[in-house]
Amino acid sequence: MKPKFYRKVLKNGMVVILEKRELPIVSVAFAVRCGGINESAGEKGISHYIEHMLYKGTPTRNVKQIAEEIERKGGILNGFTDEAITAYWCKMPSKHLDTALDVLSDMVKNPLFEVKEMEKERKVIFEEIKMRRDNPMVYVFDEIHRFLYGAPFNIPLIGTHESMNSINRNKMLERFKKIYTPNNMILCVIGDADFDKIVSFAEKAFGKEKGEVPKYEIKTRNEIKIEKRKGLDQANLVLAYHSPLAGDKRSYAAEILNTLMAGGMSSRLFSEIREKRNMAYAVKAASSINKEFAYNLIYVGTTKENVEPVKKLIIEEFEKVAKSLSEKEFNEIKEQLVGNYYISSEDSQSQMMELLTAEINGKAEELYEYEKNIRNVKIADVKELAKIKNYSFFALVPE
Repeated sequence: MKPKFYRKVLKNGMVVILEKRELPIVSVAFAVRCGGINESAGEKGISHYIEHMLYKGTPTRNVKQIAEEIERKGGILNGFTDEAITAYWCKMPSKHLDTALDVLSDMVKNPLFEVKEMEKERKVIFEEIKMRRDNPMVYVFDEIHRFLYGAPFNIPLIGTHESMNSINRNKMLERFKKIYTPNNMILCVIGDADFDKIVSFAEKAFGKEKGEVPKYEIKTRNEIKIEKRKGLDQANLVLAYHSPLAGDKRSYAAEILNTLMAGGMSSRLFSEIREKRNMAYAVKAASSINKEFAYNLIYVGTTKENVEPVKKLIIEEFEKVAKSLSEKEFNEIKEQLVGNYYISSEDSQSQMMELLTAEINGKAEELYEYEKNIRNVKIADVKELAKIKNYSFFALVPE
């Protein structure tokens, strides 16, 4: 049964979305259509920095009060910055929806950007940058992104010491005023709520300001590299390749291919690398499918000696899929993806994220066509995508 879904574009350009549910819980998010893809090299990390600062207080609430108003009513509060979106969300009992809307809207409209707090938070982000480098799995994911794209998009979302040091209050305030306008915003609610009341709140709480999100060319490339580092016991490797963009029906074929290769314990590469040969503990697939960029990747944690053999096995498995994928296996993977979709949609927070992504890539209601789009994929499309002509490869190995 299709969910009760409502979507309205307000006169000021804000998109309001509701998926109505009976359970007395709501997940609520305010999101802006801006992230890493909208940053120049000199301001890399500013979207993420602004996200941190919006929790630091408004003229009517300090940092503690923002958290208390949500948490003392049984809620959880968080946010995230991605390449195409920045969002602020909470999940709480639906009887406190008014509080959720009031606190989150205050955050996205009235941040203080106090210089003292900015300097403190800059240090926190510097520690986050160090943490990402010190975590081998996170580091190889960051590096493979760098090998798939040209500047400025290939610079990490979190920024660099140089770019972060260049961001002062004036630059942050200017960026905020340009981006955090109603025409760039999405208000998404999942749960037991009244759509007309949500729309009425949004119309009263937000004005008619208009802003424009900057755009930068996304250049694709490929690179292969092995890096050595002291103090490691395990080699971490990633093989990644560019994929059809969101909006291209072949993007669903790319999802099937990625799941087939390393989506779970029954996947081809998990079976080949871990179960048959005991060459690794972790064998995982991941993907990022957006309307302006898209890629799939395979990650493996193995020994230094097994890096090349594992790479060879991955490439050979793609070749096998391109030549001899059976209808039976193909249909089983479809069933796996459809099942995973429905299980994920059970959680309102997860569904909120999916609807926001769908809205950024087109229209939120397209999410509900997921099963149909997966079912419509032809086996020939998956086989064709498995003929990987170009890829990026990065391994971090013990010295």
